[in-house]
Amino acid sequence: MSIPRKRGWLAASIAALLVAPLALIAAPASAAPTAPSGVTVVYTEGAKWDTGYSGQLTIDNQSSTTLDDWTIRFSLPAGAGITSLWNATMERSGSDYTLTPPGWGASVPAGGTYQIGFNGSFSGGDTAPVNCTLNNAPCAGGPGEDDTEPPTVPGDVSVLGTTATSITLQWTASTDNVGVAGYEILGADGEVVRTVIGDTTSGTVGGLTPDTEYTFGVRAFDAAGNRSDASPPVTARTAERNGGQPSDDERRVGYFTQWGIYDRGYLVKNIDTSDTAAKLTHINYAFANINRNGQCFQVNQAGQGDAWADYGRSFRADESVDGVADRWDQDLRGNFNQLLKLKEKHPHLKVNLSIGGWTWSKYISDAALTPESRQRMASSCIDMFLRGNLPPFDGAGGPGAAYGVFDGIDLDWEWPGSEGHEDNIVRPEDKENFTALVREFRTQLDALEQETGRYYELTSFMPADPEKVEAGFEVEKIMPDFDFVTVQGYDYHGAWEDYTNHQSNLVLVEGDPGPRFFSSEIAIDAWVDRGADPADLVLGVPFYSRGWTGVQPGPNGDGLFQQATGPARGTYEDGYEDWKRIRELPNRGYTLHRDDEAGTAWLYNGSTWWTYDDEISMKQKVEWAKGRDLNGVMIWSLDGDDAQGSLMSALDEALDS
Repeated sequence: MSIPRKRGWLAASIAALLVAPLALIAAPASAAPTAPSGVTVVYTEGAKWDTGYSGQLTIDNQSSTTLDDWTIRFSLPAGAGITSLWNATMERSGSDYTLTPPGWGASVPAGGTYQIGFNGSFSGGDTAPVNCTLNNAPCAGGPGEDDTEPPTVPGDVSVLGTTATSITLQWTASTDNVGVAGYEILGADGEVVRTVIGDTTSGTVGGLTPDTEYTFGVRAFDAAGNRSDASPPVTARTAERNGGQPSDDERRVGYFTQWGIYDRGYLVKNIDTSDTAAKLTHINYAFANINRNGQCFQVNQAGQGDAWADYGRSFRADESVDGVADRWDQDLRGNFNQLLKLKEKHPHLKVNLSIGGWTWSKYISDAALTPESRQRMASSCIDMFLRGNLPPFDGAGGPGAAYGVFDGIDLDWEWPGSEGHEDNIVRPEDKENFTALVREFRTQLDALEQETGRYYELTSFMPADPEKVEAGFEVEKIMPDFDFVTVQGYDYHGAWEDYTNHQSNLVLVEGDPGPRFFSSEIAIDAWVDRGADPADLVLGVPFYSRGWTGVQPGPNGDGLFQQATGPARGTYEDGYEDWKRIRELPNRGYTLHRDDEAGTAWLYNGSTWWTYDDEISMKQKVEWAKGRDLNGVMIWSLDGDDAQGSLMSALDEALDS
């Protein structure tokens, strides 16, 4: 059986991979320091078409030290040229090219590889680089003139392991008269479904359908493009996914922010290495945007979308969940591919695509306005993210490219019928239209279940403010269509107000200066009183802090409920700071204070004041939620935790007790 996941045009073209040697010509002695020992540069050429071709350079570092910086120089034959490239910065002078690391850096760890992909144009003839140097030394590891023998067939191919969406194969290494450059895993129809660079003996094919039988073979190739015959086929069945409705266990929902991979450096891999993935039931990916036509869309434009982060960026081996670097020719890279790998490692996890958010809810009122617009919004989001039909971007995307990444939709319209972001479109009829939009999504998700045999969740992020609940939600009508909803349990107060206050208090605290009064108790009551079952509600908790400065001690000397001169300085935003940074303040002249009944903590140094949650207050919030018969907690956002996942561990321990 061939893989049902459809592949984009570029990935299909790589089915005809031709690995060719870099033509290595020694540089003059004066410009030739010792070549990096154990570092190989391999050129891989994809299929040619009428006016162009595709190619890849792989830096294979088999030395014992990290290659911290690199410069690759080469020439292309007359008539050939590079038209676009990724994972490197390029300078060109005529037919001469210089490649250096991109702005985010690209060190190559010991034992690791780094891929640089490009598209090019040619007028016929050869496109292989010549005169190649790496760090001013001749590129190491090129094939000898006698490299004409193909590698031997990989032996003893067997199934090492399976998950609901992946099959891992292992084999005995091939041999070659010069050296094996890599392996190709072939589908039942002979199509290349996975290329693994290096003389490795295992590889994983992901993006598969649960409880489905697949047949694969393996063949080896060397740096000159010689290929072995395919191994005898091996057949395996993927595991069954835990389908149907979620269990009655407490839900642990964490938001992963698309932009957290930048300044914060928080990658999908960190969800695993912090042991957070094992403790979560759901990840909500924030966010998808809605355009003027009321449709989900993908672009790579500041303020509009980040297709590069979603599925374009190639993560290095040391950045990847499974330790395998992305290849330039993959139809799925970026955060989406890493989430798929995370699910393969933790099959219990569900990942939902969150639509809207504070900034990207602008046009949802338009999208919810008519039956036609509601149908258009739901179908566009389902097609793009659940069926996985991503628009082509930088060699990635295409039909079915993201199939299997997402398990449902999380609606995050902030807010129907109420003020949210100043640019939002708001209508009085948003309340009824939201009900109809929820029904449309549920109807289309049910139809998709019939098509694929998989159940798809529908969830929503809901406000804590009773006025917003009343203005925007027909609670009794919408709740039956949701698997569960998360209720905002934070941002009750912040530096947009003049007085210090708690941002996530469970109950009202005596002396609260207002001007409006919020608490988790008030928020949950707003939903339950209007018909929501507590078992369908999940309480939001913050992995960040809100802060003020210019704060006097006040009568209790702790700065609580005191006037401030403005927001405290934050790393990414004034008045806001991640918990992992706030936790260091008690060692920097701040005093810790608590209100155990309200489940709050705060820090004060005589001038600057931060309201925040630590391990103790997180446990207090869980105990309160359990006492109200709520079904777990939701986290905004995972990148606020420390590398050890301390806050997540505290929540997990309390939920299990």
